Amino acid sequence: MKTRAIILAVIFAVSFLFDTAAQNWDGKSSLFQRQMEYLDRGLVAVHTDPGVFLSWRLLGTDDRNVKFNVYRNGVKLNSSPLTGATNLQDAQGTVSNVYSIGVVDPVSGEETSRTETVEVWSNIYKTLQMVRPEASMPDVVYTPNDISVGDLTGNGQYDIIVKWNPSNARDNAQAGITDKVYIDAYTLDGKKLWRIDLGVNIRAGAHYTQFMVYDLDGDGRAELVCKTAPGTIDGQGKFVLMGSDDPNVDYRNSNGFIVSGPEYLTVFDGLTGAERHTIPYNPPRGGDGSGWGDNRGNRVDRFLACIAYLDGVKPSVIMGRGYYTRSTLAAYDFVNGKLVERWFHDSNTAGEGAWGQGNHNISVADVDGDGYDEIIFGSCVIDHDGTMKSRTGLGHGDALHVSDMDPDRPGYEVWQVTESRNRWNHALYDPNTGALIWHSENDNTDNGRGLAADIDPTHRGFEMWSSTEAGIYNVKGEKIADTKPTVNFRIYWDGDLQDEILDRTNIDKWDWVNKKSDRMMSFADYGAASINGTKANPCISADLFGDWREEVIYYNSADPSQLLIFTTTIPTEHRLYTLMHDPVYRLAIAWQNVVYNQPPHLGFYIGCGLENIPYPFIFTPKAE
Repeated sequence: MKTRAIILAVIFAVSFLFDTAAQNWDGKSSLFQRQMEYLDRGLVAVHTDPGVFLSWRLLGTDDRNVKFNVYRNGVKLNSSPLTGATNLQDAQGTVSNVYSIGVVDPVSGEETSRTETVEVWSNIYKTLQMVRPEASMPDVVYTPNDISVGDLTGNGQYDIIVKWNPSNARDNAQAGITDKVYIDAYTLDGKKLWRIDLGVNIRAGAHYTQFMVYDLDGDGRAELVCKTAPGTIDGQGKFVLMGSDDPNVDYRNSNGFIVSGPEYLTVFDGLTGAERHTIPYNPPRGGDGSGWGDNRGNRVDRFLACIAYLDGVKPSVIMGRGYYTRSTLAAYDFVNGKLVERWFHDSNTAGEGAWGQGNHNISVADVDGDGYDEIIFGSCVIDHDGTMKSRTGLGHGDALHVSDMDPDRPGYEVWQVTESRNRWNHALYDPNTGALIWHSENDNTDNGRGLAADIDPTHRGFEMWSSTEAGIYNVKGEKIADTKPTVNFRIYWDGDLQDEILDRTNIDKWDWVNKKSDRMMSFADYGAASINGTKANPCISADLFGDWREEVIYYNSADPSQLLIFTTTIPTEHRLYTLMHDPVYRLAIAWQNVVYNQPPHLGFYIGCGLENIPYPFIFTPKAE
C-alpha cells in the first residue's frame, strides 16, 4: 500500500508539472523555469495632439488580472483601476506634467507599488547624446552601427550598447586596412558608462564583431561578450591580454586582413566595462585560414553568435566561426566569473552536418519542446547538447525567420532564403526534423532577402515573400498576391495584432484588400538614418519600454553623435505582456546585431487574438 501511494504521488507530481508546462508554454517549451530579466514598468509619456499618450509594461511575471492606476502630478486619473491594455490617452495632459503608475492587486484591490514619476517627451522620439570617437586614420569618421540592449546597472531599465563603425569598414571579401572598432554603453538618460577599444587587431566590418549582451550569471546585471585580441582595451583603460602576448603588435597584413596573432573571447562587466575573463577563441583560425574555404582571411573570419538556454534554465553564450564550408559553434557558461566550455561542435567534412549550411544570421528556439534551446544555423539545426538535430541541405543563405508561423501545425517553422544554386531559393521547413513544408518554384538564383510576418488577417498564420519571386504566399504555400511589400524588417507599431513593415526609415502597412503598401511613418522626417548600407536596417528594433509595441532606434543623420529612439503613440485595445519576457523574442534581440540583421519574432502566434496565449514560465533575479 505504501509503495502504491508513493507511485501515485510521483505520477500526480509529474502530471502536474507537464500540465503546468503546457499551460505556460503551449506545448513548445518545458518544465524548466527560465532566468530572465527583472524589468520595471517602463512608463513612457509622449506629448500628442491632444494631450499626452501614456504607455507602460505588463510583465510576464504579473498576475494575469493585475490592475493599474494612473497619476498625473500625483492625482489619480481613473475612477476605478484599469484592467485593459496598458496605455492611456490623457486629453488634458501637457508637457509640463509628470506621471506615475500604481500597481493594484486584483484580489485585495490594494495598490501594492507605484513607479517613480516620468517627464513628458515633447515628440515621438527621445534624443540620446553620445561621445563620438575620433578616428586615428585620415578622412575616416565614425557613425553608430549595430546596437544591443541589456540592463547593465540593475535598475530594471534597458541600457544601450553601441558599436561604432569607421567609414572605412570592409566586407571580408574586400581588401583594405580599417580603423578600430569601439563599443560604448549608455543609460537611457544618456549617461556614458564605458567605452571598449577593440584595437587594431579586430577588423571593422559586419562579419567580424558579434557582441552578445545578456545576464549570463544571474546577478541581475548584463555582461558583454565578444571576440578580442592583443591591443583591446577594456572599459577601465586596461589591456586585455593573455600570457606574454604583446598589446603593441599590429598583426594586419598589407591587404588589411588579420591572418596571424592571438585571438581571444572576453567577458566584460556590464556596469564598468572591465574585463572579467578572457580565453583563447575556439577554434583558432589555423594557419592562413585555408581550411575555411580560401587562404586570404575571408571565410575564416565569418563569425556568428547567440544566447541560448541549453540547460533550460540559465543562459549560455554560443560563438561560431565559419559557414561556407567548415562550420563550428562553441557554447560557454559563465560560472563563478569564468567562461566554462559546455560543448564544441565542428562540422569539418564536406556534405555532412553543418558543413556549408550556415547563414549570415542565426536564431534560437526550443524546436522539439524538450525545454532546451536549439540553434537554428541556417539550413540545419544544432541540438542543445551540441549534436546535429536536423539538416535540410539547402546550403548558405542571407535571411532567416523562426516563429510559430502556422498555428495549426505543431511546433515552429523556419522561413529561409538561400544563395545556393540548384536548390530551392526559398523554403519553409520544420526545424525539428529538417523536412521541407513547401518551397519556391525557382531553384537557380541567389536569393538575397526574404521576410515572414503576419500582415494579412484574412489568412490564418504568417505570410512570406522574398526578393527573387513575385508575390506573397500564405503559410500553406498558396500565392495570395502578385505584388509584395518591401523585404527587410517587421514591427508592431499600430494598435492591431498584425505586423507592420519596417524598411530603411519607413513603416508601411500592407493593404490586404487592394494588395499594396501604405506609408504610415517616415522616421527620416525627424532626421533618422539607417545603417549597414543596402541592408538599410535600424540600429535596433525591440520592445524597450511602454506596452507590447516595439521601439526603433536610428542615428541622427545631421549629427551622428546622437541616437533617436522612437516610440508609438497609437492607442491599442490589446493587453499583452512585454515581448521581452517571451524567451524566443528576447533571444532574438540578443542576436539581432549579428552580421545581416534580422527582425525579432515572438515564439507564439497572436494574429487571431490574445485569449489563449502562453504565459512565460520565468524567474527574474534582481540586482542587489
